[in-house]
Amino acid sequence: MIQERIKFKNRRNYELTGIVQLPDKKPTAFILFAHCFTCSKNIKALEHISDSLVKNGIGVLRFDFTGLGESEGEFSDTNFSSNIQDLADAAAYMNENFEAPSVLIGHSLGGAAVLAAAGEIESCRAVVTIAAPSSPDHILRHISNLEEIEKTGIASVNIAGRAFNIKKQFLDDLDKQVLSDKIKQLNKPLLILHSPYDGIVGIDNATEIFLAAKHPKSFVSLDKADHLLSDPLDSSNAGHLIASWIRKYITKDDTQKSNNFVRLNGNQVAVATDMSGFFSTINAGGHYFYADEPVSAGGTDNGPSPYELLLASLGSCTNMTLKMYADRKNIPLEKVITRLSHEKIHAEDCLECETETGRIDRIEKEIELTGNLTPEQEKRLFEISDRCPVHRTLNSEVSIKSKLKE
Repeated sequence: MIQERIKFKNRRNYELTGIVQLPDKKPTAFILFAHCFTCSKNIKALEHISDSLVKNGIGVLRFDFTGLGESEGEFSDTNFSSNIQDLADAAAYMNENFEAPSVLIGHSLGGAAVLAAAGEIESCRAVVTIAAPSSPDHILRHISNLEEIEKTGIASVNIAGRAFNIKKQFLDDLDKQVLSDKIKQLNKPLLILHSPYDGIVGIDNATEIFLAAKHPKSFVSLDKADHLLSDPLDSSNAGHLIASWIRKYITKDDTQKSNNFVRLNGNQVAVATDMSGFFSTINAGGHYFYADEPVSAGGTDNGPSPYELLLASLGSCTNMTLKMYADRKNIPLEKVITRLSHEKIHAEDCLECETETGRIDRIEKEIELTGNLTPEQEKRLFEISDRCPVHRTLNSEVSIKSKLKE
């Protein structure tokens, strides 16, 4: 499993912090996970559920809403509507850097938020709620000084032993929310997880969500679990259960295959790197792989280095070119292995180079051909090997134009 800290800007220009967890192989899908009211991405239940999902080959992003955890902004300036916006912004970040989320999961008020946000996130195919209220104003039951907020416009509220400032705008926003309508219009598969022992959000909320939703919908009772799924066994089992349930809805056929980089003008690649290290996630036309540096260079060695990727590009292009040529000329080529190495050498040691001073890059390429080939065919294939497009690019003048994204 690979874990990466990420940061992204929301529409109000606050920097939100999150964690992306990836399986060792290409994820079968990506999930966006919303935490509970005044919680953070680091509560244990979310960690255990995410771990279980990743073990099932699914990528997960969980993040701190504005003003909570490590994210920027003032909590007192947020509300239920801003949480929905943060979810949409997180989904947009995933689409640009990894893959758009196929499933939204929300715990407690986060569950209500994903129900409300699902219609705004086009990639969402299914929704999962865990201990979610049927209406966001359910949290008002846990705020004792509502009159003070209404009268003065702001008050300090104690929630789970911590003090939070809540403004009247938060209450006004809750008055506008009609979650039941959003649930009726969801038109997406829905899985509801709730415990009959939940003392914070009663199980009647799950009943109301289930009755409001249209099929396909499923309800699973998390027997003996508390609201926060604080028993690791409860949260881990919930993660595996979710992974099993969503499998039907994240299977991609040729018409559904996610490819968030549409190839309009040549190849498009995005590389995302968290500045806490060198580990990078690469999206090349919807195909995912990773880059890193070796431990000796300060990396974690969880992927090839940039120069190794460069050599891999040249090697794969060489082999593909030989394959196409052999097929066209009916040459009995069975297999090609191209071995490459890169080093910096003194220009004066390169007899065929125009550069005479300093150091230059040298790539050595050794080609092994297998098949019932004549000497003439081997010679011709060797000559063709230097004609692959990447080889020509590396030997030609290359213009690289850089710009900052606004």
